[in-house]
Amino acid sequence: MPVLVPVPVPVLEIKNLQKTYRNDLQALKGIDLTVQSGDFYALLGKNGAGKSTTIGIITSLIKKTAGMVLINGFNLEKNPIEAKMHVGVVPQEFNFNAFEKVKDILINQALYYGIPLHQAKKRADVLLAQMNLLDKKEVSARQLSGGMKRRMMIARALMHEPKILILDEPTAGVDIEIRQAMWKFLKKINLEGVTIILTTHYLEEAENLCNKIAIIDQGKILIDTEMALILRELEFETVILEIENIKTGDRQILEKEIRKEQPLQVFIDELKDQGFVIYRVRNKSNRLEQLFMHLTEKNSGEKS
Repeated sequence: MPVLVPVPVPVLEIKNLQKTYRNDLQALKGIDLTVQSGDFYALLGKNGAGKSTTIGIITSLIKKTAGMVLINGFNLEKNPIEAKMHVGVVPQEFNFNAFEKVKDILINQALYYGIPLHQAKKRADVLLAQMNLLDKKEVSARQLSGGMKRRMMIARALMHEPKILILDEPTAGVDIEIRQAMWKFLKKINLEGVTIILTTHYLEEAENLCNKIAIIDQGKILIDTEMALILRELEFETVILEIENIKTGDRQILEKEIRKEQPLQVFIDELKDQGFVIYRVRNKSNRLEQLFMHLTEKNSGEKS
């Protein structure tokens, strides 16, 4: 007899999702999205594109007009309790009692999901340590800095060990050092099996973290693919060169747009022939931005 290989159940499956608000604004026009276990998904779009509505429906904050949402195989409409057990959410806005102690915020989250108190305490200590917040657990949340509050919210969202973590602009307003520390932690938990969906305005953040990308515009998914595949399809890449004129000794920064099929070395050789020394060459982190602008402008043009 042939061996039957079980087909893995997607962590998140969205089918023909639609949302029309009372003012007849059609925020979602039948989007489809499948997120597999272990994915790190970037959901990108302009303000008003439909990102927040999509996230709101997945997290049960917004009621859909039509379509279906399956979370780890559970229908969100028919089995809401089971479905929501598998989702952790980090919203963009702070949504906790600022006068409550940090550890109590995490423990109460765990208790809400039915985790015993002794387990909740241990889990809170582990997550706070991973977020470098263990020394702040007895402090009221209002005393934390903005970056600490965001890290605490990530820890809170992970208290019930969800299958999927949804992050809505997690590094907004966070300085570069804290952002990179958060990137490192998110990469770590993703490698450990937590599936992540990230919405962000920092396109370099999506490129740095995510292996999948979906771009939404005007309530429709424009593209849904592997991050590596879409980056390879870009026509141009911008490089920044630090160069010096041998004759004058003047140093300058040069930004050059290179076509995909044009070897960078050809341009560098041309500069050398013209009497320049090249000290440094680096890529400008704008590849996703170029893609995003191209797709959304094309979509707007097709609509007009």
